[in-house]
Amino acid sequence: MGENPTQAEVKKCGYEVERISFETVLPILQTINRNKDPVTFEDLVEGFKVFDKDQNGFVSSAEMRHLLSGLGERLTSEEADQLLQGVEDSHGNVNYEELIRMVLAG
Repeated sequence: MGENPTQAEVKKCGYEVERISFETVLPILQTINRNKDPVTFEDLVEGFKVFDKDQNGFVSSAEMRHLLSGLGERLTSEEADQLLQGVEDSHGNVNYEELIRMVLAG
């Protein structure tokens, strides 16, 4: 379906469950889509470039964890660890374009 609603958006529609059916989630996504501007891959890359000190496509894992747990819809430490699992390189950096692709793919 290509959608990634935030927990806040789902709660705003009146749902607060761990697992829901397609029939339940479809009206939620339709409501969310009517109420928001689409965020593109390019928009997200531009946002992460602000934190890319060397302008090389990478942000340190520590900085990324700080961003994920401190800005916007905040993730827990465990959620951030789970999200970054497999995208950190051997130098402790995260390729944010790879991370964005992974998140948008669902």
